[in-house]
This record gives sequence, C-alpha cells and structure tokens, in this order.
Amino acid sequence: MTKRLAEVARKVGVSEATVSRVLNGKPGVSEATRRAVLTALDVLGYERPTKLRGERARLVGLVAPELTNPIFPALAEIVGGGLAQNGYTPVLCTQNAVGITEADYVDLLLSQHVSGVIFLGGLYTQADATHEHYGRLRQVNLPTVLVNARVDTLAFQTVATDDGAAGEQAISHLRQLGHRRIGLLLGPADHIPSQRKLAGVRRMLDHLGDPLDEDLVVHGLYALESGQAGARKLIGRGVTAIVCASDPLALGAIRAARRAGLSVPGDLSVVGFDDSALMSCTEPPLTTVRQPIEAMGKAAVELLLAQIGGTADAGEELLFEPELVLRMSTGPISS
Repeated sequence: MTKRLAEVARKVGVSEATVSRVLNGKPGVSEATRRAVLTALDVLGYERPTKLRGERARLVGLVAPELTNPIFPALAEIVGGGLAQNGYTPVLCTQNAVGITEADYVDLLLSQHVSGVIFLGGLYTQADATHEHYGRLRQVNLPTVLVNARVDTLAFQTVATDDGAAGEQAISHLRQLGHRRIGLLLGPADHIPSQRKLAGVRRMLDHLGDPLDEDLVVHGLYALESGQAGARKLIGRGVTAIVCASDPLALGAIRAARRAGLSVPGDLSVVGFDDSALMSCTEPPLTTVRQPIEAMGKAAVELLLAQIGGTADAGEELLFEPELVLRMSTGPISS
C-alpha cells in the first residue's frame, strides 16, 4: 500500500496524504487532482478501490491495426495529441498477425474503465470478419469512434475518406494522360474501403463509356510484397498504369515494374493512396491520393468528446474529400 501511494504521488506530483484522501473518498481534494490520481492508478496498473471502480478513467483506447503502414503512426500522433490536449491519456493498442487480438484489446480496455475508444482501423472494415466484440462496446454504451469506412451494420460514429471519390480522381488523372488499360491493386475483396474505391472506378469508367475490365482487378493484402506480386500479374496482362489502394502497395508495384525491366513512369504509371510519410522522397516521387489525416484525426477526437459529453448523434459518418497529389510516378502513355 505504501509503495502504491508513493508511486502515484510521484506520478501526479502531489503528497502521499493527498493520494490517500482520494483513495479513501475524503474531502479536501480538488476535482482535477482527484481525476489525476485515478488516472495515475490506471496508468500504473493498480486496481482502483472498489467504491471507485464504477467511474470511467480519463483514458481512451487508441486501437491501430498495425504500424508498418506509416499512415497509422501519423494518425495515432494526431489523435493522441488531441486527446492529451483535452486531458485524456491515450492507451495505444497495436495489432499484428499473431498475438493479442482486437477482441482481446476490447476486453482489456473495458476492464480499465476507459472513457472511450477510437479505432484507427480494424475488423469493422471487413464484411466477412467477426464483429461480436463491437457489441460489447455497445452493451456498456462506451463512446466509440471508427476511423476508416465500416460495414453498414455497425452504427458507430465514423470518420473516413471518401474512397469512391479517390477512385474517381485516380482514374480521371490516368485517362487524361491517355491510359486505357488500367489495373487496380486493392486490399481484400471484403474490405469496405477497397470496395468503395472499386465502385468509384466503375462509376468513372462507365461515365467515360469504357466499362471496367474485371480481369484487371487484383485483390491482396496491404503490404509491399503483396503489391509486388499483384503488380506482376497486372503487368503480365498488359496494363500501362496501376491504381493502388495504399502507398505500400504502390511501392510494391514500382518494384515489380523495375524487376520486369520497365521504367516508371515511362512504361508504367503508378498511383498510390494515403500520401503517407516520405512519399515525396521515393524514386520516383509517388503520385498519390492524399487522405486529410489531420482534419480526420481532429474530427475523431471531437466526436468522441461529444459522445462523452452526451451531445453526439450515434451512427453518423463524416466523409472527407481526398486530394490527388501529382508527382513523378505517372506520365503520358508511351507511344
């Protein structure tokens, strides 16, 4: 008990006597100090006294699918900073192919009595994945915000880029450069953002009177290696340009082109998606569709705070307009 008092006191910058007053429910402590002490208990991994366990901590779960794609660390930095500015401590939960699952993280965060959760990506973006753990968040009415397009059955507040518009922008750009045989390198077939991008491409091509060739659509994982393998297939099918659903996929496509003895953009034009860190420093600098992640991250924090304050409408989806960023990986079709 003494060790716990001393650690919490050091963390908050108050006396052990003040910590003791909070833990025992005694008067004479400001509300700000009381909250700081309870948050310190949670951060340090100590259980709250039984009578204080019903209160939610000023912690917010920040769940990211993985950090190898640079767009997720960038989003986490924006969202985490916004939470800290409003007096909340972000608890970063990252996933990988093995280890703790998204459902495990949900259970962990609920056990810590967090004030809310912001997902930067996850199984809610996949139509064929299990979604049962999101029901536990709904059961306890925990404020929750999803970043990235979700399945329709999960009526949580959502912040997303207009993926359909992104597909339209990429195709319109390549068609203006004279490309007609354009390949698509997307995520898994059940991935909602990829489905929306595909729908946007179809709309644009139908508008131009040139329906999509389904043989030029390749689905895969969101990884550079998957991009390389998928692009190799598309190059074999005679494409002159490839639209990719992420920047790592686009980098994989450029690698595949070079290994096939093709130049980018002389023989093959490549468009990415995200405009993640260092895409202006690649060789060639990558033409990509930018997600406005700063605006999206701030909106996610605002929506969560509104839910915590009881002033938000459930199920709302905010769509943000993407922006085509022209660099050197796209060019006119070679004659």
